[in-house]
Amino acid sequence: MSYLSIENSHGNNVPLSHGSNLKVIERRVRIAELSIRCLICGLAILAAVLIGTDTQVRVIFAFQKKAKFTDMKALVFLVIANGLAAAYSVVQVLRCVLSMIRGSVIFNKPLAWVIFSGDQIMAYLTLAAVAAAAQSSVFSKIGQTELQWMKVCTLYGKFCNQVGEGIASALVVSLGMVLLSAISAFSLFRLYGGNEGKSNARW
Repeated sequence: MSYLSIENSHGNNVPLSHGSNLKVIERRVRIAELSIRCLICGLAILAAVLIGTDTQVRVIFAFQKKAKFTDMKALVFLVIANGLAAAYSVVQVLRCVLSMIRGSVIFNKPLAWVIFSGDQIMAYLTLAAVAAAAQSSVFSKIGQTELQWMKVCTLYGKFCNQVGEGIASALVVSLGMVLLSAISAFSLFRLYGGNEGKSNARW
């Protein structure tokens, strides 16, 4: 619990506690973090499954052509990124649950740095994957006449619709990772703010 000291008229230091407010804030932050990580885990799995299992077969001039996500490298990248995000979220959910059961908060700066760095990496990874997949999907949808790229989605409508649903789920995952990066940054830098507060209290 944190205290601030002030000097009364008799020259004695009187501690003022604001630890209860900090505990309430920290508990709300942990609940929000746990909820977001669970949401990300579920949506990341959903995105990977939607895109990874998406196929459609069309007969073109008596030849069967099967569309699958491996035909587009951006979609392969997106499936891998969301698989990593789901696995990472499972680990972090377990950490959050254990932390809430034990009623402890992160006071270990190296651990806080690891969590912050991991969230940053996953945020950049998922955002890059969504951006690449979205760009490729736009070309598949509208084509590119200058490069003689045809509108693939006119032939594989079902395939494109399911890919769009997967990209939408992946977008929410990436935005959630950005929000988690902000939360982990708060958890990290409050440790340094706490030290500063203690040093100020001595003065």
